[in-house]
Amino acid sequence: MKDDESLMLDDPARLKALAHPLRRLMLRHLNVHGPATSTTLGEMFNAKTGTTSYHLRLLERCGFIEEIPERSTGRERWWRKAEGPRDMRLPTPDQLAPEDRPTLAEFHRIGMDEDRELFERFPAAYLRDPTWAKASRGLGRMTKAEFDEFFEAYIALLMKYSRRAEDAPPDARPLYIRLFALPADED
Repeated sequence: MKDDESLMLDDPARLKALAHPLRRLMLRHLNVHGPATSTTLGEMFNAKTGTTSYHLRLLERCGFIEEIPERSTGRERWWRKAEGPRDMRLPTPDQLAPEDRPTLAEFHRIGMDEDRELFERFPAAYLRDPTWAKASRGLGRMTKAEFDEFFEAYIALLMKYSRRAEDAPPDARPLYIRLFALPADED
C-alpha cells in the first residue's frame, strides 16, 4: 500500500486493536518517539513485559507495527511503526455489523479521552513556546458537500506538511494536530 493512500478501518480485528488504551499509548509512543522494546514500553506505561509483548504482537498482526530484525537480538525485540498509509479512516456505524459498533464507540471514547488530555496540556505548552503551540477556533456555515470538501482539503493539507520521522529535517518536531467540527445548532 502506498504512503498516500487511505486505509478504511472497517476490519473489526484492526478496529478492535486500536480500541484498547494501552495499545494506543504504545502505538503513539512508537509513532512520536521511534523504536522501542516491550521492556521499555512496559516500564514507561507501568505494565508487565508479557502484557506489552502480547499487545505488540497483536499490533504487528494487524499491520500497525513491525519488528526491526537488525536491532533485535535473542529475546529483545525492537518495534517500530509500520510503513503504510498515514490517512486512516473510520467507518460509519452503519458500515459495521451491529456487534462491531460498540468497538467503534470505544475507539471514539478513548480518542476523546486522549484529545481532552491534549487540550488540558495546551495552555502550559503555549506559555512555554507559542511558536510551537497554536489554536484556532471558528464557526463555519457549510453545506454537507462543502463540509466533505473542507474535510478532504484539511486531510490533504495535513498530509502535505507531515513527514515520517526518518524523512524529516533535523529541526522538525512531532506535533499533535486536532480538528474538531460539529454542528453548532444542536447545542
